[in-house]
Amino acid sequence: MKLLIPLDELELVKQVPCECINCNSIFYISKSCARRGIKGTRKNDFCSHRCNYDYKTKLMTTQCSCLNCKKSFIKKNNQTKRSNNHFCSRSCAVTFNNKNKTTGIRRSKLESWLELKLSYLYPNLEIHYNRKDTINGELDIYIPSLKLAFEINGIFHYEPIYGEDKLKQINSNDNRKFQACLEHGIELCIIDSSKLTYFKESSAQKYLDIILNIINNKNSLR
Repeated sequence: MKLLIPLDELELVKQVPCECINCNSIFYISKSCARRGIKGTRKNDFCSHRCNYDYKTKLMTTQCSCLNCKKSFIKKNNQTKRSNNHFCSRSCAVTFNNKNKTTGIRRSKLESWLELKLSYLYPNLEIHYNRKDTINGELDIYIPSLKLAFEINGIFHYEPIYGEDKLKQINSNDNRKFQACLEHGIELCIIDSSKLTYFKESSAQKYLDIILNIINNKNSLR
């Protein structure tokens, strides 16, 4: 609490002027409230509940600059502790990470993990990964004996990360691939993995479960 009059003049006024520590505006409190504030039994630091909330919010947040687009934004302190790389959106995070890859591998960690898991779970089942020989276009996962294919579509298939023209090109390729599968009698299942920004096995498990359910259902019908 910041009193605007000396303590020895406290008894001479009816209301005591104070300065809000958030917005610096002047507000008035009773002498009894002022006395309790001086003794430390009551806080009178804010002119309103809104200023109280805004001040506490400032203490719990940090002003950050997006590593990709340089936009300034607010981030909670507990989030800033997780990483020194700050992004204002998921799109910016994906764009930056793809522009700064240290290898030329196009496959996502999710795709590589799914291959490892499926190869272990179905050692006697022929499964092709990222091959182009079936429909003259790449299929992420293809099981010839089941005439079953899977496409693992990340955020690039749904949001214009590299612009609208690039998104249209990707969507056009997706449609062509779907049509090619129909012509070859292949059931193509699209797995939307756009919400998986950062790979974790615990988060990836639900995508594996989807694929396993479809494969097992197909096997049961044979």
